[in-house]
Amino acid sequence: MPHDPRPSFGIMTAPSQVDYQDVLRVWREADTIPEIEHAWLFDHLMPIHGDPDGPTHEGWTLLSALAAQTRRLRVGVLVTSNRFRPPAMLAKIAATVDIVSGGRLDFGIGAGSRPGHPLARREYDAHGLPYHDAAHAVSSLAEACTVIRRLWTETEPFDFQGDHVRVTGAFCNPKPVQRPHPPIVIGGRAASTLRVAAEHADIWNVPGGGLDDVVRRSAMLDRYCAELGRDPASIVRSIHVPVSYEQPERTRDAIAESLDAGFRHLVLGLPGPFPEGVARWVAGELIARS
Repeated sequence: MPHDPRPSFGIMTAPSQVDYQDVLRVWREADTIPEIEHAWLFDHLMPIHGDPDGPTHEGWTLLSALAAQTRRLRVGVLVTSNRFRPPAMLAKIAATVDIVSGGRLDFGIGAGSRPGHPLARREYDAHGLPYHDAAHAVSSLAEACTVIRRLWTETEPFDFQGDHVRVTGAFCNPKPVQRPHPPIVIGGRAASTLRVAAEHADIWNVPGGGLDDVVRRSAMLDRYCAELGRDPASIVRSIHVPVSYEQPERTRDAIAESLDAGFRHLVLGLPGPFPEGVARWVAGELIARS
């Protein structure tokens, strides 16, 4: 899959502590601004910041609604927790969103949650979901990626019997619009997740943090690709950059550092509440001056 060497910029609107109309307003505005090429939600079922009892919208349901009301933006969830939905069900959901969007889905997936984050950890008990250890989460992610890709590309029903994922007579119809399938974005920084990304990802996203560590993780991904005989340049490097409305120069510095480190896919995280005209502000104050 060829990749454009120029940087691309997108926005992230966490669908938590905000109303649906707030997110819709930002995405509709961004859809009219060519400098903003992609838009993202997160995948949590309860707040992980702010009021722990505040509102949080389910990511894929909201994504489908936003996909239907935009025309140009590439859209996605950064990233889907593989712990929340069975992979075959997730493949069906994602195929539907790709169809609704007319082929604009970037499919983000990761091992799921932050085990050290108590507000994220409570999601599992609250929704009757099992919480397995990190090794289980990563090995099931690898199996999920295999099954999801097969569902999107194979025309005959198939069986898959993995250690964690088991399906019988699985098929996905209709298929996604994009061929051979929507780009797969794998998010995470653990070495075990990077191994999965080396095999399955078209885009690797890292959730920011210290840039020195991020660069080391990118180099680790290069090594895993080499072990598999894959060209490391075939995986686009993506990073989440938090936005400061009060100190845009700090955000511009972080963007410049990320670009210098080889990250060409930048997701600008917009804190809520979202100011009026925030997408145009991002284009003028951050993207145009980067």
